[in-house]
Amino acid sequence: MLYHYILCAFITLFYIMEPAYNPVTQWEGHHFAFSYQPCTQTEPRRKDRSNVHGSHRAVGAAAGLAMSYRFEPGRIYRMPTHFGPSVSPRQPPTAKEYDWSASECLSVSVTLPVDRDGLEGLLPPGFALLGAPELCLTFSYLTNLPWLAGRGYNTLGVTVPVRYCDAHVGSLMLVLWENMADPILTGREELGMPKIFCDLPAARRTGATIDCTAEWHGFRFLNLTVSSLHESLDTALPDPATLPTRGQLLHYRHLPAVGDWGRVSVAEVTLTPPARGDAVLAVETGMARIDWHVPRWEDMPTQSEIVNRLASICVADNGCGEILVTRGGAYEHRDQQVVARL
Repeated sequence: MLYHYILCAFITLFYIMEPAYNPVTQWEGHHFAFSYQPCTQTEPRRKDRSNVHGSHRAVGAAAGLAMSYRFEPGRIYRMPTHFGPSVSPRQPPTAKEYDWSASECLSVSVTLPVDRDGLEGLLPPGFALLGAPELCLTFSYLTNLPWLAGRGYNTLGVTVPVRYCDAHVGSLMLVLWENMADPILTGREELGMPKIFCDLPAARRTGATIDCTAEWHGFRFLNLTVSSLHESLDTALPDPATLPTRGQLLHYRHLPAVGDWGRVSVAEVTLTPPARGDAVLAVETGMARIDWHVPRWEDMPTQSEIVNRLASICVADNGCGEILVTRGGAYEHRDQQVVARL
């Protein structure tokens, strides 16, 4: 039987190396009978990618090779796609839905006034400030996330209240740092969020003071300290409909064209509706202070411009800080929307 497999491999190899011929094979007892039929095509062959997956499967079947995989309709795929649908907050590994009831989030935030001209220079086309020029910086520490099998990660988001084309209002996410690759990939590819990496150590609580830091490969670029913390009597979250931003987040999704450098492949505005289902465990307020540590290019080669621009527009380094602890929030964002394709 060995010579049968060797002969089959020779036929396949000849077909690959001699595109001017088409092999026709058939099994006859204990031997292969085959012939070669010259191609009648005389014009140069052109690539037709309209049915590239189907043509690959046909060639594979003719050569006795395994057929390529098919994409399952309605399923989410991320690169690499070769191993099947991808697990994410929106797609569990099985048919059983995630249980978000034990997930928790500790958020430490401060809102600061900033220079109007400098802030408007950070807004994409079609966006305008909503109200006074201000930035909100929020450190969040998420734990017991079901899509990570009980693990968690930390984030640092910078938002500004905006209006988009007089049709939508929300907090524009200028940048969202996270300390884990998995949520960065899922958020960028599936939601259009401007996520990038940095190190975000756990917050340090000492009495009535909490300290949050953000670093990039050993360079600390931001400190947020909230002191004189005291419990708030009002622990109810405001109705999103009563907020100027309606509790929504807006994102500007931008993907460059591969190989056609300088051109855009995807430009969209996406919207995150307000989160629901969180149970408030604690609310504390205090005096907050931020300290930007301006990097050189050598300190943060790919992010120094981001930090420098944000630091340059801040006209104050202190304000009212807040700590919010919630449980049971579902961070799956299945209701994410594209509100504009540019």
